[in-house]
Parts: sequence; C-alpha cells; structure tokens
Amino acid sequence: MAQLSITRTFDATPQAVFDAWTDPEKFAVWFGTDGVDVPSDTLSMDVRPGGSWSAVMKLPDDTSISWVGEYLEVDAPNQLVMTITDNPALDARGVITVDLTPVGDGTEMTMTQESPGFDEGQLEQTVIGYNAFFDVMGTLVAESE
Repeated sequence: MAQLSITRTFDATPQAVFDAWTDPEKFAVWFGTDGVDVPSDTLSMDVRPGGSWSAVMKLPDDTSISWVGEYLEVDAPNQLVMTITDNPALDARGVITVDLTPVGDGTEMTMTQESPGFDEGQLEQTVIGYNAFFDVMGTLVAESE
C-alpha cells in the first residue's frame, strides 16, 4: 500500500501541536494554507474514538473539496489516528497517524498516511501539499505558546 511519512519539529509543546489537529478554529487556519479557505461553518470535529470529522476546502478557482473521516485513536497530546478521504461516497479511506514527541523546547511530529490507490506522483504531490500545510501550522503553534 502506498504510504507517505513526514517528520517536522515545531517550536511548541506537544499539546499545542495536538490542538492544531483537533481544535476546529486552529485546524481551519493550517489545513489548506493561506491560499485556500476552510470556512469554520463547514468544519465539524467530534474528537473521540469513533467520532467523525468533516471540512470543506474552498479553492481559489471557486471549486471545493469535501473532506471526511473518523477518529480511530485519541491519546492527547501523544498520538492521533484518523481516517481521511476527499471522496465521501467511497469507503476507502487513508489512515493518518500523528505521533508527537517532546524534543528540547519543542515537539517532533511524525505524520504517516496510508494512501490506498495513490501512485508515486500522487504521493509526491501530497507530500508537497502537507509540507505547505505544516509551514502554516509551525507559525500557528509557535504563536499559541
């Protein structure tokens, strides 16, 4: 199965990084970067095992992407496991695992995503997108400390 992995270190506590993943207001800021809008009224997050989440990403060309998933494991502030898809009609979901480890005065975040059906090009584009998202997350969590 296709899988990607990204490790980033943030100048923030594990709780601040965990909150960026689970607080709708913070998630809306980094998910999609500055060029994409995730209106807060389209965001729903029931952060508990078996709970669901959804978000609509409004793109600059006036199209939108609907994201949905569910939370599989919630161990604040150490780990979050959730599913994700931009095709809610399909049962196939990627599984995202976020591991947070304190390092010095910051947090190392390792995010892995199983991406069923992705080819190498799609994985590369997804990594580029996430790295842009995590650049924004880095600023957000540093400001929240």
